[in-house]
Amino acid sequence: MNFGLHIGQQNITIDELRRLWRWADTAGFDWVDVWDHFYEAPPVDGNGSCFEATTCMAAMACDTSNVRIGVLVLGMGYRHPAVLANALCTIDHLSGGRLEIGLGAGWHEPEYRAYGIPFPPIKERLDMLEEGVQVIRLLTTQERSDFDGRFFRLANAACNPKPMQARPRIWVGGNGEKRTLRIAARHADGWNTPYTSPEEFARLSSVLDRWCETEGRDPATIERTVNLSFHMAAAPSDLPRVEAQYRQAWGPAAESMRARGVVTGLPGQAIDLVGRYRDAGAARVNIAIRPSVDWDALAAWTTEVIRAFAG
Repeated sequence: MNFGLHIGQQNITIDELRRLWRWADTAGFDWVDVWDHFYEAPPVDGNGSCFEATTCMAAMACDTSNVRIGVLVLGMGYRHPAVLANALCTIDHLSGGRLEIGLGAGWHEPEYRAYGIPFPPIKERLDMLEEGVQVIRLLTTQERSDFDGRFFRLANAACNPKPMQARPRIWVGGNGEKRTLRIAARHADGWNTPYTSPEEFARLSSVLDRWCETEGRDPATIERTVNLSFHMAAAPSDLPRVEAQYRQAWGPAAESMRARGVVTGLPGQAIDLVGRYRDAGAARVNIAIRPSVDWDALAAWTTEVIRAFAG
């Protein structure tokens, strides 16, 4: 069982952010990523601060030595995939070949509207995602690339230097059963789902298996991971404070989130929960944190929860 740290880089200083991923690099995690937002999430009023994702990846690449470097997930509508591919290749070199490419259709409509970025219906956003995945795969693996899609086109396009890795892994994130999981079956090396229960994770994973069969793909070639919102308390005395922070973070959605992918309670309960995801087929559990950072809880996660699954 592997463990990752998914950082919501909002309402935090750059020094604290760098402290987080430097700490994770030697604390038992094999993966660190950030999200791709410009406004706070869940949405509030757009007045919170949020550092940009690809530049955070570059900083992570330079600040760490061990963990895989990613974003779950880069919204395809925010950047042309050819421009994104060039940035990702640079990040792979900065990291010494530790890049992971996470891609999604995008959902945070207030960001799009505020910046004048088109926010088409979900079908078109998924069409853009599927084209963009192919464009990035071509540019990061082929010397010259041609592609003639509805949204993106390449004409004898080069992207040099190539990544240090011969074929960087591409992850598709999301829970859509009709399109997202089929896109993953067609094109991805990994699939990530945010905030789903162990039972729902297993069900969605079986849907992905069926799409793999339809596409002639071995389901075992797609790694499956889950993001869990992290609200664990290190000790019983911390429970009231952590519960208050959880309610503040999720607002009206706090109660409905409890039935989804959330780490609450004490380390023993977290160990039981991670075991259920392992049994459901998850190869990695990523804890998703939003500042303020509870360093005592993170220490308990590494010394008690990660250690319980060592080896």
